[in-house]
Amino acid sequence: MQVVTTAGHGGHGKSALVRALTGKEPEEPGAWTELPSGRRVAFVDVPGGERSVPAMLAGAASAPAVLLAVAADEGWMPGTREHLEALGALGVRFGVAAVTKADAADPKLALRQVRERLAGTALRGVEAVAVSTVTGAGMDGLAAALDRLAGRLPVPDPAAPVRLWIDRAFTAGRQTVVTGTLAAGTITVGDELLLMPAGARVRVRTIGRAGEPCESVGGVSRIVLTLRDAGRVDAGMALVTEGAWTHTTSVDVRTRFGEASGRLARRMTLHLGSAAVPVRLRPLGPDTARLTLNRRLALHLGDTGILRDPERRSIAGVSVLDVRPPTLVRRGAGAARARELASWPDRPDGTIVLRRHGVLRRSELSVMGCAAPPDAVALNGEWLADPAHWDSLFRRLAEETSRHAAESPRAPGLPLETVRLRLGLPARQLVAALVRPPLRVEAGRVYGPARPAGGRARPGTGRGGHRPAAALGGRRGAPPGRAGRRAVLPAGRRPARGV
Repeated sequence: MQVVTTAGHGGHGKSALVRALTGKEPEEPGAWTELPSGRRVAFVDVPGGERSVPAMLAGAASAPAVLLAVAADEGWMPGTREHLEALGALGVRFGVAAVTKADAADPKLALRQVRERLAGTALRGVEAVAVSTVTGAGMDGLAAALDRLAGRLPVPDPAAPVRLWIDRAFTAGRQTVVTGTLAAGTITVGDELLLMPAGARVRVRTIGRAGEPCESVGGVSRIVLTLRDAGRVDAGMALVTEGAWTHTTSVDVRTRFGEASGRLARRMTLHLGSAAVPVRLRPLGPDTARLTLNRRLALHLGDTGILRDPERRSIAGVSVLDVRPPTLVRRGAGAARARELASWPDRPDGTIVLRRHGVLRRSELSVMGCAAPPDAVALNGEWLADPAHWDSLFRRLAEETSRHAAESPRAPGLPLETVRLRLGLPARQLVAALVRPPLRVEAGRVYGPARPAGGRARPGTGRGGHRPAAALGGRRGAPPGRAGRRAVLPAGRRPARGV
């Protein structure tokens, strides 16, 4: 099954289209139809009034395609433009345009207008069909266009981690019924999921799809789940696979399809999935910003959403670049971070993430939504290191051991914990993994290359084996003795007797 969201100006016949295609009321979660090829498509119908954008964003967030309605008797309207901008910011590239009310006016002008307005957008080239839900004219052509659209939509990974954004929920006693669009992954009766943002574990009791119960369902599907003892559940929450997402309140993002980050309001609303979260924005570069969220979201790198200023009715699309961003407390840290992010793609991969962190657990990469880079240095089965960073750490360790041996010849080995702290490694076991010849680990200490017999540095020897000038006359810290004085007399002279 595929899922399509509706969009368009209020009163342009979106709900009438869903009703005519499915024979059901649009607000029903099981509003779906079987297309001529046998494919099934479900619809998420959204309102089209002046205040409809948040609801439209919630419905469109998980749907891969759109059915855009434009009335033949009114043509392109402000609500159509606003919905189209939101779709563009979300990156929706698949759809069908329906010029409705073809019985009320000649649809030719509206069809031309639709093609012109879509020409410069991600929806350019989509099929446009004139229809009338009153007479039924064109409805077969619309079903055929939707069938072709469903055949072109990408097939999601059934093994992907689950994140079901909840757009409807109600509770009766101990039972809670939620509705949402499963974009990827698989949910099975009995599965335990986390209810975000609280992170409480809930169990799936029943699953409904297309009005029928089922034991297991994969994306993309419009589904209804029954949960038991879930507590309070509201639209905007999400059910997610445990240990597969980063739960965060701070992200770095790239802004697109809108104003430069420096011109955006400092307080906006982030629409991601069905969630609408107030955020505080700190501009970094022309198209990058730091967002501080007022509640946790379960995110992956590359997630897309929309920043919206309800007062100005302005929007900007965002792509999540980092779900574990560094703190920005030092002078110039923001500018340095902007320069770093400028070279990153909208969806950073494991190579970029590992390069920034240096060393990470495999599980840490996974919860960010990244696969392990093929050239990563595998450490103890659990850790991964960026190759360049790992080589740099080894060189630093060699320098540290040499310096320490020169400064403390009686105790030349560095304790493992001291090395860990100096190199900034997250675990002591990584120090042992870093050591390789000519370095060695003995009794919990790291030693540099073994000195040849008789080559041990004498007390007072500095870095590189050279004596400090103050110690040339004898023992370190002691006043110069007879030998020291003799050493500095001019050649051919003897010291005075008794000196």
